[in-house]
Amino acid sequence: MSTVTETHERTGDGPALAPPPGNTARLLRRWWPAAALLVLAVAPYSALPLPGLLDGPLGSPGSLQLLATCLLFGALATGYDLLLGRTGLLSFGHALYFAAGSYATNLFLLEAGLPFAVSALLGLCCGIVLALVLGSVSLRVTGIGFSMVTLAFAQAGSILVSRNPGGLTGGEEGRAAPAELLPSGLVGIENTANLYWVALAYLVLTLAVVHWAVRSPTGRVWEGIKENERRVEVLGLKPYGFKLTAFVLAGALAALGGLVHLLLTGGSTPQTTTSDFTLSLLVMVVLGGSGTRWGPMVGGILYTWADHRLGDLAGSGAVAELPAVLRVPLSQPLFLLGVLFVAVVHLLPGGLARLPSRLVPRRGPADETPAKRARKENGQP
Repeated sequence: MSTVTETHERTGDGPALAPPPGNTARLLRRWWPAAALLVLAVAPYSALPLPGLLDGPLGSPGSLQLLATCLLFGALATGYDLLLGRTGLLSFGHALYFAAGSYATNLFLLEAGLPFAVSALLGLCCGIVLALVLGSVSLRVTGIGFSMVTLAFAQAGSILVSRNPGGLTGGEEGRAAPAELLPSGLVGIENTANLYWVALAYLVLTLAVVHWAVRSPTGRVWEGIKENERRVEVLGLKPYGFKLTAFVLAGALAALGGLVHLLLTGGSTPQTTTSDFTLSLLVMVVLGGSGTRWGPMVGGILYTWADHRLGDLAGSGAVAELPAVLRVPLSQPLFLLGVLFVAVVHLLPGGLARLPSRLVPRRGPADETPAKRARKENGQP
């Protein structure tokens, strides 16, 4: 009997056997990123309307501009999580390297008259060097001291930009890059799809770099530093060099994001130099789930989308017609974002990345009773 059954299973003559549920879930977890990437890649060709989520069809210029901005900040939050979630470094100056990539590239374009490719490369190098110099100083202290030093550097950079030395930064108005100095395929409404793909490529690159770095031997040391830095020292390793590596890598990814932001907005804005900008990144990471693979990206995308869409909601006629007790709080986008953040932190400790495990809790073996599971957790046979 068993021989016949085995023969049917091998030859396919018998009825098809359904795959175990665990295999299906494993396949979904393995291939959903590729499916999501494919959907994002073909989004500019779609005219699918998404009322409530986007103002127009999916492939319209306005929708693609918003989606590109969301992807940009999803990638930026992922890079920032290298410090916060992977190494345990709370930096309040990460916006400085984002702004350095944007402003340095803009200055090389406008003042030196260099081609965009050369200016972008030099702007990226400026961001990396700045992260190396300031990181080597900031990491001399630990804990809250490190956070305060990075905040001081960020405030100094913000003041420098607002003072507009020599007319180089444009002060509070920022400085636009003339269209003729940017690549022709990335300028104009008709090329919004190209800008969208640039933002998507930046997101994919950031995810790949962070995933590779975290899984490397250096990434394992980062994890040890986050858990117990003194123990890493006892093992004979020097945490300073590993922390500086994480700092510079995160700064390089932020500077690259500044280049993408320059293309999306057509210039450099002083808002990207403020500590509030870094605090927004912190909220994105906590909202999505610090130290997780996809959480910071999801938090960055959701926060950026909500920041734009809730602003439209606050100024809509529907809110203006509400009673004052509802109209006043709903007309403040920051209030709505704050409520959303508090709700997620309270209801989902660990961020949105923990939501799937809460909806579908992991189960042990079918024959494992609660008593056996309790003995196993207590180390008993």
